[in-house]
Amino acid sequence: MLEVTETAITNVKEYLHQENIESPVRIFMMSAGCSGPGLGLALDEAKENDLTFEQDGVNFLVEKGLAETCGTITVDFLESDSGCGCSGGGFSIRSEKPLAGDEKGG
Repeated sequence: MLEVTETAITNVKEYLHQENIESPVRIFMMSAGCSGPGLGLALDEAKENDLTFEQDGVNFLVEKGLAETCGTITVDFLESDSGCGCSGGGFSIRSEKPLAGDEKGG
């Protein structure tokens, strides 16, 4: 199962629109060095063993084995304010179940 917050879907759609991209968005496991594995986002095409989730016109892809390992995956967008007058933010992708080698969850 996949949950994408309203803030996250708004930011994904804005990026895809600005860059004129019509590609699905893949959620994948990535190595995060010393902190262990994490989940990331990338543009990709659907493959045979993918699950596809559509939300508000955006297709998200998750490999079936990863979906089984993670349980519910939540994609959020966190705003940050560095105090310098500039703002930014980034995506936060968490899994319901801990990823291999990650006892706290992703």
